[in-house]
Amino acid sequence: MSAPVGAALRSSFTVLVSDDDPAVRRSLHMMLCAYGYDVQSYTSGQALLADPCAAAADCLVIDYSMPDVDGVTVLQGLRARGWRGRAILVSAYCDCALAAKARASGFDDVIAKPFIARAVREAIGSYLRPGR
Repeated sequence: MSAPVGAALRSSFTVLVSDDDPAVRRSLHMMLCAYGYDVQSYTSGQALLADPCAAAADCLVIDYSMPDVDGVTVLQGLRARGWRGRAILVSAYCDCALAAKARASGFDDVIAKPFIARAVREAIGSYLRPGR
């Protein structure tokens, strides 16, 4: 099987994935790796925040509703430490109020679950295009 077109160009683009649902986390991890991204996955928001390597990542894909801390709080914690990467919030409870809260908190994109892998892939791909 050949690598996806452009995968070599993205090999140094690091994506953090945090979702308490193992199936969602694993599918996102595998899909993003298949497209050539360097992916670090976390079972919780606290685990992500505790990892000093997270500060070097380019992008965050995080669930809104997790048992320990919500995705908005995690992004706020990263931003408070100076992280300036792109961020995508995913949620099964997506509505206009949550989308507005997420954008006000610094998320670049909000994607409703059950999401199509394509939506996440296209959002991350758009961050690599000049002018976005």
